[in-house]
Amino acid sequence: MSAHVSESIVINAPADLIYDMVSDVGRMGEWSPEATGARGADADLAVGDRFVGLNRRGPVRWFTVNTVRAADRGAEFEFDTDLGPMPVSRWRYDFENVGDGTTRVIETWQDRREGVTAVPVKAIGQLIIPGNREDHNRANMLVTLRRLKEAAEAAAS
Repeated sequence: MSAHVSESIVINAPADLIYDMVSDVGRMGEWSPEATGARGADADLAVGDRFVGLNRRGPVRWFTVNTVRAADRGAEFEFDTDLGPMPVSRWRYDFENVGDGTTRVIETWQDRREGVTAVPVKAIGQLIIPGNREDHNRANMLVTLRRLKEAAEAAAS
């Protein structure tokens, strides 16, 4: 089984509003400490759509190609991240209505780097982000979710 990390936060805003923010991947740089945005993405992505994700860690910048796997407004948004022909990860956001216009957002990262083809992708990844990928992503997810909460609650008020 591949590595994965999930974190969640409760946001005082409706699921549709938060979904619209997250699925507008060009805005991800507003709350993510690593993803800076996207190119080739509409604000209304559908299953099968592709976009280029832009990322930065310190002085290092890179891009990935992403394919939307799930896009159910107010419920789930998921995409696969690839580096050329090699799978890298899967990112998923689940939106659970917990009542009174409040939503639990669950962000999940799954490592898709497996087998012999994973060796070069993991080596490149270690150059950019040394250490434990799960710990790194968990820390970034916590920052992303806190910033998303602030933005969504401000937008909902």
